[in-house]
Amino acid sequence: MTTRGADGRGAGGGGAGGPRRAAVLGSPIAHSLSPVLHRAAYAELGLTDWTYGRFEVDEAALPGFFEGLDASWAGLSLTMPLKRAVIPLLDAVSDTARSVEAVNTVVVTGDGRRVGDNTDIPGMIAALGERGVEKVEEAAVLGAGATASSALAALARVCAGPVTAYVRSAARADEMRGWGERLGVEVRTADWADAPRALTAPLVVATTPAGTTDALAAHVPERPGTLFDVLYDPWPTPLAAAWSARSGRVVGGLDLLVHQAVLQVEQMTGSAPAPLRAMREAGESALRAAAR
Repeated sequence: MTTRGADGRGAGGGGAGGPRRAAVLGSPIAHSLSPVLHRAAYAELGLTDWTYGRFEVDEAALPGFFEGLDASWAGLSLTMPLKRAVIPLLDAVSDTARSVEAVNTVVVTGDGRRVGDNTDIPGMIAALGERGVEKVEEAAVLGAGATASSALAALARVCAGPVTAYVRSAARADEMRGWGERLGVEVRTADWADAPRALTAPLVVATTPAGTTDALAAHVPERPGTLFDVLYDPWPTPLAAAWSARSGRVVGGLDLLVHQAVLQVEQMTGSAPAPLRAMREAGESALRAAAR
């Protein structure tokens, strides 16, 4: 079902008539697939006067960019390093975003207020659910960065038992245990040198940068469970390829990107449901073209 405002436009972010704008901000940003996904959604929804851009913006430049937002803006997608830096610039922040101190979505309301949310967390849950993963007894997380905290927030809904985080330092271990206490997840920590043990968990969430888990591909067990690798380019990662070769279930970074973008489109435009299939197909096509 598609819901629209009285003027036929999306009922979500912003209230101005005429063309509407949205964009993704971050640094670096040239690689972002968000414009491909959002534009595909606009085309499918018939939002011909909506545009979605991409802007290279770092933490120092973010306040100035916000000062330049006018009534044509409906919303922003945020990637690193802006997800925490944006919080002081907002009029309100959702409980979901506040729980991990990370905002990846800003909606500009009809009265000009800027409201922050985090669609990564429900996006992770939706991506897992789409592949039939709704509840596991335990899980492992590879890494301890910003994405790892969102993963813990998602696992609070998915994992019934403990989560073991494999990290490189005592400081990172303390940080992950702190997030666990805050999010209501029993977090145990282990040294990165023992990361091959993580692969025996029924659900493994890899949150590390490209190349970090490549050496683990040789340690995939005979009967693996589910791997959620948040990377999407290059794809598949060596770990994901080895996992699939053993007939394990794999959820990829594009799955996450599409599901979180679906929620962003719905919030910014007020049109729901957003066209998941069209957005995924657009993302897959863009990745194939980039790989040629």
